[in-house]
Amino acid sequence: MDLPTLWFAIIALLWLGYLFLEGFDFGVGMLLPVLARDEAERRVMVNTIGPVWDGNEVWLLVAGGATFAAFPGWYASLFSAAYLPLLLFLVALIGRGVSFEYRGKVDSHRWRRTWDAIITGCSWVAALGIGLVLSWNVWGLPLDAGGDRAGGPFAAVTWPTLLGAVAIAGYAAVHGAVYTALKTEGELSARARGFAFQIAPLALTPLALLLVLVQLRSGSVWTWVPLGVVIAAVLAAADRLRAAREGQAFAALGVAVVGAVVTLFGALYPDVLPSTVDPSYSLTVAGAASSHYTLVVMSWVALFGTPAVLVYQGWTYWVFRKRIGVRHLPPVHVP
Repeated sequence: MDLPTLWFAIIALLWLGYLFLEGFDFGVGMLLPVLARDEAERRVMVNTIGPVWDGNEVWLLVAGGATFAAFPGWYASLFSAAYLPLLLFLVALIGRGVSFEYRGKVDSHRWRRTWDAIITGCSWVAALGIGLVLSWNVWGLPLDAGGDRAGGPFAAVTWPTLLGAVAIAGYAAVHGAVYTALKTEGELSARARGFAFQIAPLALTPLALLLVLVQLRSGSVWTWVPLGVVIAAVLAAADRLRAAREGQAFAALGVAVVGAVVTLFGALYPDVLPSTVDPSYSLTVAGAASSHYTLVVMSWVALFGTPAVLVYQGWTYWVFRKRIGVRHLPPVHVP
C-alpha cells in the first residue's frame, strides 16, 4: 500500500472513531428531554458523557488536521465548498461545550432548563451537520476544474445528501439511547433501552438507504460485504435490545458503524472528493496527496502519537466505566 492510500485509510479510521464515540454523546444530548423525567435524571444523563465528550471531539480535530496535512487539495475544496454548514456545525459544538460547563453554575430551574435546551438543539444541529458534510464528501460537490465550488453555498444540497444528514442523526439517536441504557441504572436505563428498541427500525432505515444508494452509484463488488455487515449488525442490535443486553447491542452498533464507514470510503476510493460537474474534475487520492516526504514525516508522528492517544482515552473510559444513577449524584453546589 502506498502512502497516499495509507493516509486515506487512516482518515477513514479517524472518521470511524468520531462517528462511534461522538455519535453516542450527540445522542444523549438529543434525547435529554425525551428520556429524562426530572432534573435528577437530566443530571445523570449529562454525567454519563461529562468525562468523555471533549475527548471524543479529538477524533474530529485529528481527522481535519490529517486531511489538511496529507491531502491539502481535499481539505481546501471541501472546507471552502461546505463553509456555511461547517460553520453552523462548529457553532453547535461550541454551544454544547458551553452548556455542559454552565448548566450547573446557578441553582435555578429556569437557568438549567435553558442550557438543557441549548444542549439538545446543538446536539441535533451538530449530528445533522456532520452527516450533511460527510454525505457531501461521498456523494460529491459541484467542483470546477480548479477545485472551487460552482454555485451558491447550498448548491450541493440534494435529496441524497439530506438523507445522509438524517442517517447520521438517526444513528446517533439510537446509539445515544443504547449508551444511556448501558451507563445508567433503574427506571432511566429501562426507559432508554425500550426507547432504543422502539425507534431503531425507523431511525436506522435512512442509514441503510444511504449505503445502498452509495453502493449502487459507485460501489465495488467487495463493498457489498461491509454493507451486509451493517444490516446484520443492526438486526443483532435489535435482538440484543429485546433481550435486555444493552452492552451487546452497543457493541453491535459499533460493528454497524465500522461497516458503514468501510462502505462509504470504499465506494469513494480512488477519489477523495468527487465533482458533480464533471468526473474529470474529481480530486483523487494520488492527485490531492502531499509530497512523499510530508507523508513519511506524518507517518512517523502517527506511529508514536496514536498509541498515546488511544491509551489515554482508553484509560478515561476504564476509570468511568461504572453505571451511575440518581443515588450517586452529589448535592447541588454552585459558586
